[in-house]
Amino acid sequence: MGGAGGMGGMMAQIQKLQQEMAAAQEALADEIVEATVGGGMVTVRMTATKALVGVEIKPEVVDPDDVEMLQDLLLAAFKEAMTKADALTEERMAPFASMLDMGGLGNLFG
Repeated sequence: MGGAGGMGGMMAQIQKLQQEMAAAQEALADEIVEATVGGGMVTVRMTATKALVGVEIKPEVVDPDDVEMLQDLLLAAFKEAMTKADALTEERMAPFASMLDMGGLGNLFG
C-alpha cells in the first residue's frame, strides 16, 4: 500500500513544483520582449509580465497634423509586445502545465 508515506512524498513533490513555478514566474519579470512597428518608427519594450520598460518614437513620426497615425502605431506596438509577452510566458510555463495535469494524480488514492 502507498499509505501515508506516499502522500508525504507527493506533498514534497507538489511543494517543489510550486517553488520551481514561483522561480520561473519571477524570472519572467526579467525577460524583455520588444515590438517595433511602422518600419522602425515606434518600439515598445516590456517584461514578460507586461511591465512597460521603454517606448521609443522616431522624431519624424511625430506630426501634429496626424496624431492619429502615431496613436495607431503606439497601439499596434503595445498589442504586439503583449502578444510576445504572452507567448514567452506560455513557453516558459508550459512544462509546469504538463506536470500539473490532474491525469497524473489519478492513482493518488488507489
